[in-house]
Amino acid sequence: MVLSPEHGLVAKWLAEGKIANADAVKAYQAKAAAKSDLERTELNKEKTGVKLEGVRGVNPVNGGQIPIFISDYVLATYGTGAIMAVPAHDERDFDFAKVFDLPIVQVVAPADSEAAKTASPDPVPYTGDAAFTDIATGVMVSSGFITGLTVDEARVKMIDWLVEKGLGKAQTQYKLRDWLFSRQRYWGEPFPVIHWEDGTQSLVDENDLPLTLPELADYKPTGTGEPPLAKAAEWVNVVDPATGKKGTRETNTMPQWAGSCWYYLRYIDPHNEKAFADPALLKEWLPVDLYVGGAEHAVLHLLYARFWHMVLFDLGLVPTPEPFQRLVNQGMILGLAYKTSRGVLIPMDQITWRDGKPYGAEEGGEEELLTEFPAKMSKSLKNVVNPDDVVRDYGADSLRLYEMFMGPLQAVKPWSTKGVEGVFRFLKRVNKMVTEQPIADRALTKDEAKTLNATIKKVDEDLASMNFNTAISAMMVFVNAFAGDGRDLPREAAEKFVLCLAPFAPHLGEELWQFLGHTDTLAYEPFPAFDPAALVENEIEVPVQVLGKLRGRVTVPVDAKPPEMEAAARANPDVAKFLEGKQVVKVICVPKKMINFVVR
Repeated sequence: MVLSPEHGLVAKWLAEGKIANADAVKAYQAKAAAKSDLERTELNKEKTGVKLEGVRGVNPVNGGQIPIFISDYVLATYGTGAIMAVPAHDERDFDFAKVFDLPIVQVVAPADSEAAKTASPDPVPYTGDAAFTDIATGVMVSSGFITGLTVDEARVKMIDWLVEKGLGKAQTQYKLRDWLFSRQRYWGEPFPVIHWEDGTQSLVDENDLPLTLPELADYKPTGTGEPPLAKAAEWVNVVDPATGKKGTRETNTMPQWAGSCWYYLRYIDPHNEKAFADPALLKEWLPVDLYVGGAEHAVLHLLYARFWHMVLFDLGLVPTPEPFQRLVNQGMILGLAYKTSRGVLIPMDQITWRDGKPYGAEEGGEEELLTEFPAKMSKSLKNVVNPDDVVRDYGADSLRLYEMFMGPLQAVKPWSTKGVEGVFRFLKRVNKMVTEQPIADRALTKDEAKTLNATIKKVDEDLASMNFNTAISAMMVFVNAFAGDGRDLPREAAEKFVLCLAPFAPHLGEELWQFLGHTDTLAYEPFPAFDPAALVENEIEVPVQVLGKLRGRVTVPVDAKPPEMEAAARANPDVAKFLEGKQVVKVICVPKKMINFVVR
């Protein structure tokens, strides 16, 4: 077991004189106290700690005694500030156990591994070079009465056992870091607070709000530790007109959360000078229908905006307890990174491509074939794709369309410049179809009407469900059906298709709309409605079998009766040659499904 150095039990045991090596423990506590949480976690590559001599823990399940350590990688502010280490399945615990030569016992194994298949409830030493952390798909091993269960099953059974024995209870632990709301920089909302010379503080009078930033020619750091606003002496120094008392304004600023946490409310009524929004308009528009943001927003803006909104609701200033009705987290777009055989990352602009393969060299080294791998776009990996470069080479519409075509909105997706090229070619084909094929003022054929209306229906539904990639696929099917040299393009199909395309490729959409003879923007045109009648199937294709083997297909009316289906099948030359010279014993016709001839 590992406790945080600040854990209350450590202080208690020290006070009671139970810890034999108290001096070593206190020295380590002092050393840990000088580190930030970041230094103790993300930046902590080397595990350190001190064993508490004189005290031991007891495993409540098997009664075994457990050594207790303190280590700075365990934080008092996270969870309970104590962990029951599982070194075989946690990287930090594994490193710690290696440093202190502690036993490492495997308790989870891959479901298809030999360890899982031959699992024994008795402890088995772990011999891996690193912790096995893919426990979500693992099976319990060397774990007594939960051996053989999946981790999820074992968790439930173990909690039930602990509750039954009176040794524990199920509890959900929430974690929330302090909200660092104060910034030492110029931009941001100024705090309406005045610090008076007698040591008291007061808020700026409500009649003097809003408090705005002073104009500063130089808002670089002061070099004295004071925020940039300290340079605005005329703004900072104030005198109370009633008492003559001198004071200074707060020179820290808010981190712009103060605005972004409620901007959606102000958008509802942005020109109201008497209130942040008219209550009637708030009641009409709230809650917000859809919130789209990256997963990181779930613990930043989304969380804080909810705090803000709930306070306003408690004050009776907004009509809904929650600000947002639906949340969608878009997936991260991964980039490609390249490394040498030694694992050294090579910047994208230093890679040479030959025969479609990446080559590069470390500084002072020889050129070699690089290894490509998908990774989060970041400066450290030197694999950031600059959108400006994509727009320059392929246009903004290609960039937009490709980002939506990469895959489901919520999925993590790898970036591919070749994919942008494919979408770029599609848009060029769309442009050629509309601008070079003759636009015909004629009625649509039955097949054309079906394709057009199927496209409108699919794009409309996919826009609502945010399945943009499949909407684009539907438009590609449309283009395949209507594009081609020597063919005309019905005006109805051209105009309705452009209206479908516009939300995805607005620049090209506007150009094509103008090309089709319209002088006003299409931005205010209603989205086309599909005709359900055009999608009704009047004919269907059914398979024809002879002795259970597929011998052909025939097209029949959707409501065709068995005699009509049989006649169509017999008239099909592919089927007829398998019936020739044979006696038809039985004909099985399943309407809308299939036809089968039993012969001998």
